[in-house]
Amino acid sequence: MAGPAQNDGHRERLRQKLTLAGGEALHDYELLELYLFRSIPRRDVKPIAKALIARFGDLGGVAAAPVEQLITIDGVSERCAAELKLIQALSARLAREQVIGRPVIASWAALVAYCRTAMQHATTEQFRVLFLDRKNKVIGDEVLGTGTIDHAPVYPREVVKRALANEASAIILVHNHPSGDATPSQADIEMTRTLIDVCKPFEIVVHDHLVIGRENTASFKTLGLM
Repeated sequence: MAGPAQNDGHRERLRQKLTLAGGEALHDYELLELYLFRSIPRRDVKPIAKALIARFGDLGGVAAAPVEQLITIDGVSERCAAELKLIQALSARLAREQVIGRPVIASWAALVAYCRTAMQHATTEQFRVLFLDRKNKVIGDEVLGTGTIDHAPVYPREVVKRALANEASAIILVHNHPSGDATPSQADIEMTRTLIDVCKPFEIVVHDHLVIGRENTASFKTLGLM
């Protein structure tokens, strides 16, 4: 086991590497080490960082993991787990700032990135709606349904109600597939058609429906499903 002096030297070298070369020069576990320095001050955190990556797959998986799972990793306390959850909150907030108030055409990549950051690693299905104004700027987003590993309840009346409350002229539907496969199901297709029909009398346009998988994202519009 490394002693205090060795730990201090290793930590300083990592900090310098980040400062001089930037985050792209560091492995995922090294970035995680730098973050863990905050909550684990006097211990070699490299084995902990590597164990977290091995268990949850990547940095996003670590940040999205429930606290009760994080603390099963040797060396991760409840305080440390809470610090790790901060990564997810900050990432989602920063990604959201690149979307709100911007036209979807100009910020489509950022919009998809935000949805992936918020939903990619969720262990249960979430149904989210992005609200757009007449200039197709994103004016808000809300999670309108959460459920099980393969189903989230969707209530068309609630979607219309929230769209009207947000004074939205158009919406983008988003939900995730915790199974990992972003391919739309028949139930997804039927639900989308129902929502399009329900929104029409209120002159609310459904621009797209995104399905967020672990590795990719499916667009109903791109697939010709709407």
